Amino acid sequence: MAESLANFTDEDARAVITRAVKIVVVLGIIGALITLAKAGWKSALLLLIGAAISATGLWEWRRLMAALTARMEPMEGEHIVGARRPSIGFALAGFFLRLFAVVAVLYVSLRYLNGSALALAAGLAMGVFALTIEGLRLLRSGTI
Repeated sequence: MAESLANFTDEDARAVITRAVKIVVVLGIIGALITLAKAGWKSALLLLIGAAISATGLWEWRRLMAALTARMEPMEGEHIVGARRPSIGFALAGFFLRLFAVVAVLYVSLRYLNGSALALAAGLAMGVFALTIEGLRLLRSGTI
C-alpha cells in the first residue's frame, strides 16, 4: 500500500482534480435541469452558480498545487545564471482575486435571485462530492 502511494505523482494528482472538475460540470448540468423542472429557473441558476464556484475552486487548487510543487522541486539548470523558479505570487494573487469574486457573486446571487438557497448550497457541495468520488475510486484501485 505504501509503495502505491509513493508512486502517486503530481501528474496523478492533477488528473484527479481534472476528473473532479468534470464530475462537477456533469452534476451541475443534470442538477440544473432537474431543478429547473421542479423549482424554477432562479433556483436552477443558483445551482449552476454554486457548481461553477465549486468547479473553479477545484481548478484554482490545482493551479496552486502545481505552483507549490514546482517551487519545492529542484529546478533543472539551477546552476545557470538567470535561471529562476516559477513565481508562486501569481498563483496566490489569482487565488485571492477569485476568492473576492466568489464573495461578490454569492452576495449578488443571494440578494437578487429569489431562488432556493439550498440549490446554491447543493452546487457548492458538488466539489466535495466529486473529490469524495475520486478518493473512493483511488481507494478501490489500491492507489492510496
